[in-house]
Amino acid sequence: MLGAIADDFTGATDLAMTLVARGFRTVVSIGVPGHERISALAAPDGQTGAGADAVVIALKTRTIEPSAAVAASRNALRGLRQMGATRVYDKYCSTFDSTPRGNIGPVLDALAADLETTITVVVPAFPDAGRTVVDGQLFVHGTPLAESPMRHHPLTPMTDSDVPRLLSAQSTAAVSLIPLETVRAGVTAVRAALEAAGAGPGARAGSAAGSGSGAGAGLRAFVVDAETEHDLAVIAEATADLPLVTGGSGLALGFSGPGTPPVMLPTRPGPRAVLAGSASSATRGQIAHARSRMPHRRLDIDALRADFAGTVAGLVSWARDQWLVDDEKPVLVYAVGDLADVQPATDPGEVPAADLVEQALSQLASDFADAGCRELIVAGGETSGAVVSALGVRELVIGQPVAPGVTWASGDSRGRVMNLLLKSGNFGAEDLMSGAWTVLA
Repeated sequence: MLGAIADDFTGATDLAMTLVARGFRTVVSIGVPGHERISALAAPDGQTGAGADAVVIALKTRTIEPSAAVAASRNALRGLRQMGATRVYDKYCSTFDSTPRGNIGPVLDALAADLETTITVVVPAFPDAGRTVVDGQLFVHGTPLAESPMRHHPLTPMTDSDVPRLLSAQSTAAVSLIPLETVRAGVTAVRAALEAAGAGPGARAGSAAGSGSGAGAGLRAFVVDAETEHDLAVIAEATADLPLVTGGSGLALGFSGPGTPPVMLPTRPGPRAVLAGSASSATRGQIAHARSRMPHRRLDIDALRADFAGTVAGLVSWARDQWLVDDEKPVLVYAVGDLADVQPATDPGEVPAADLVEQALSQLASDFADAGCRELIVAGGETSGAVVSALGVRELVIGQPVAPGVTWASGDSRGRVMNLLLKSGNFGAEDLMSGAWTVLA
């Protein structure tokens, strides 16, 4: 069984979508499953059991304290090993969302230590979503990461495009690069580069230049260049025997499952809604497109601070009125339409705007479900985590893909089956919020 740990909920569905497309029967667990579910998923005699070839555990660890992220990830690893996972995939964002303190590096270090492995790879590239890595530099649709909108991310501003340097700042591993020329030389060349570079500290695999962080004989983490899906297939085959691989969901494009066909989710009758907490440029463009096509309201942070319950109740009442007119037309509630809407730092002791947004949108999701809503699009990794938790969903079935990294899923919300599209803020075309509903069966 393949086991995966994702640092947010949208990342979990993103990876699961890719695994499903590659023929894996995939279960997404929201947090570490309980003992009974672990027993049900456990594979007898090391073989796949309970109808799952892969289990992805969705955590909410991307921006929490590094020590807490490490603890949660190690707990997830223990659960996966109890299920019979023989290989582990540490999934983080393809734009390497992190700070010099973590959390990518500390989690990678801890998982490698627990798995007793001294070699892993770092592969954030996801060409279908415009993420490529060349000479260790991460590009977003051809623009260096540090010059992309990610430079202004409110939680993890990415001001450097150099992945080896970004990782070295937060990891104890010796960080090296396997360049594109080695990947293009094929599977044998990549394997040879891993083995040869592992023999000497600080060596840059497949290259004469060194970029190691000086961790000596300990963990070695190899950032691997990739521009195309074929590059990812080469990397996947070359690293098939590693107990731990890390990266965005792109690397899974090179995996091969047993060929189980994907699930086709049906439309759920009832009201629909879009809840957008992300401030990313892609989501702002989608909001602008959706506002001309559906009823909408922007969250009023001052009103939430003054009367949280009353403000949320007012939005629920407004949504109910819209659904009385046309219950098939989605309503949109969003936090940021343009950068001018981003709230500045608050006074000490005041609830941060980002926390209020999460609390409000998760409460709206729960209240909308009580009002009969059975289909939700949620934009933003942090928002998705809060919404899924508020709905009480513990496991997701992956359905139809909508865009690279974006898929429909279904889950049980306290006895009510709901269709959920959990979208990373950076993913999706401009018309996603208005057009994603059409792919449901």
